[in-house]
Amino acid sequence: MAHQFFFNPFILDNLPAPATGFDVVQDISEPRLRLYVTSRGVKTFFVRKRVHGRDKRIIIGNYPAMDVEDARSAVAGVLESALQKTPVRRKKISLKKFLDVYLEKRVRRNSISRDKLERAIARHLVPLLDKNVDAITRDDVTQVIGNISGRAIAGRMQEFLQSVFKYAVDSGYVKQSPIVGLPRVPQHRRVRPLNRHGFHRLMQAIEQESDLNLRAAFFMLVYGFAPKSQVFSMQWRDLDFNHYTWCERPLSDMAVVLLQDLPQDGRWVFPGRGRGHLTDPRTAWRRVAVAAGIPNLTMDDVHKFLMRQLTWTSDCEDFRNNMNAVLTDVVG
Repeated sequence: MAHQFFFNPFILDNLPAPATGFDVVQDISEPRLRLYVTSRGVKTFFVRKRVHGRDKRIIIGNYPAMDVEDARSAVAGVLESALQKTPVRRKKISLKKFLDVYLEKRVRRNSISRDKLERAIARHLVPLLDKNVDAITRDDVTQVIGNISGRAIAGRMQEFLQSVFKYAVDSGYVKQSPIVGLPRVPQHRRVRPLNRHGFHRLMQAIEQESDLNLRAAFFMLVYGFAPKSQVFSMQWRDLDFNHYTWCERPLSDMAVVLLQDLPQDGRWVFPGRGRGHLTDPRTAWRRVAVAAGIPNLTMDDVHKFLMRQLTWTSDCEDFRNNMNAVLTDVVG
């Protein structure tokens, strides 16, 4: 049974990601509304409905691109549409044109992520783009997936095509998906290399970083309990030191001390080149990781490690206390 609570932005922003697989939570205000939380931190609204004798899970949209109230409002319409009989499309349509429809109707991504997906389509699915959707066979898909170098991207493109053809079936353009029964691309899942001993070495390596701005940013990856994209794009206007909050999320004591010692002479807490904020200091991080004796450590590994230690609670002050307890335990 899904864990039930009243959906609101603070709670959803701070939902911990599971170590593997996904978790499901349910809204008390609109019990038909549920949310997937994957191990990568992706949060997706959905509803369940028995349609034509089959249990069906219908995706509404990703959070926070879709806010809670919009998701609640969409539930009734989504369920009503699910009960409608699928129309049979007699008009032929190429995969390229169908993908334009699919991306418009079903994909909820920011502009950067969407551009990345479109580049992957243009690079890997070229042999299929000019074929009609109903003419694409299982052998065609197998050949295209087999020609993709790298198991990770091949697996993601296979999952993408599976979703595309499922939508094609639901839309009436094809009777059966050519992906059905196709074996998954075997994956070698990456083992996150960070443990408590390595964490102490990492803190010592960060302390030795000569660039003061990068040193503070790397420490904030630890003290902030947030992904690197959010940490590096922090703005001074979003911080409230009177209430120890950042965009209404609590700040740990160590984060407050770190931030108060930084010069507040611009828009960004961690400025980058030009007028923007720090983006992705891979070279500096690689230097720190090697110094810590964990050369394959990523910044995302740090966030995942800390979130696994953190006990979630809906109360802001209790959540802040839990953050402090985790940092006292792992940092010392």
